[in-house]
Amino acid sequence: MTENPSHLPPSGPFLSRREALQATAAAAALATWPSASEAETSAAPAGAGTSAAAVPAVTLTMTVNGRAHTLTIDPRQSILDVLRETLNLTGTKKGCNQGACGACTVLVDGRRIVSCLTLAAMHDGSRIETIEGLEKDGALRPLQEAFVEHEGLQCGFCTPGQIMSGLGCIAEGHAGSPEEIRFWMSGNICRCGAYPGIVAAVADAAGRM
Repeated sequence: MTENPSHLPPSGPFLSRREALQATAAAAALATWPSASEAETSAAPAGAGTSAAAVPAVTLTMTVNGRAHTLTIDPRQSILDVLRETLNLTGTKKGCNQGACGACTVLVDGRRIVSCLTLAAMHDGSRIETIEGLEKDGALRPLQEAFVEHEGLQCGFCTPGQIMSGLGCIAEGHAGSPEEIRFWMSGNICRCGAYPGIVAAVADAAGRM
């Protein structure tokens, strides 16, 4: 009697349903996996293989604390960085470097600015005054003396910016009262909390000046 073919075991390797599904999933994953060359290409940073375009330097002249300087600088440099890194005038402090604390305040053409946010390339021909330029022949400015007398400092990190801002505040005519001084000096932060002495010093110096 001939055996019914439908009852014969299948020829060749036999795959269960689970094995078949696993094999299908593996094949699909392999098909979408990038080749080694594709992976290297996608991992490479944009612009890789090409040198970054150099930023051309600019030449400008600044008068800093009464002394003229002709400088060749990166146009992306701030006044703060030029003062500290090129001219070695480190009295002006880099605090937040975001224009929020006032530690880097200097006077540019008589106006107070936060030098960390001010591009030096935009101030060709400007007159800049920093904390180093205040003392003359060993004599302090009235505001500097007032800061000492009224203890308007503790750690001293913010003091250069406070003094330069105080000079600007007085020159602008905004030192008529403690309330006015507090308002117009609010951009200068003292993390030690020496505000009463700072306000008293600016008020005292305004009277002397």
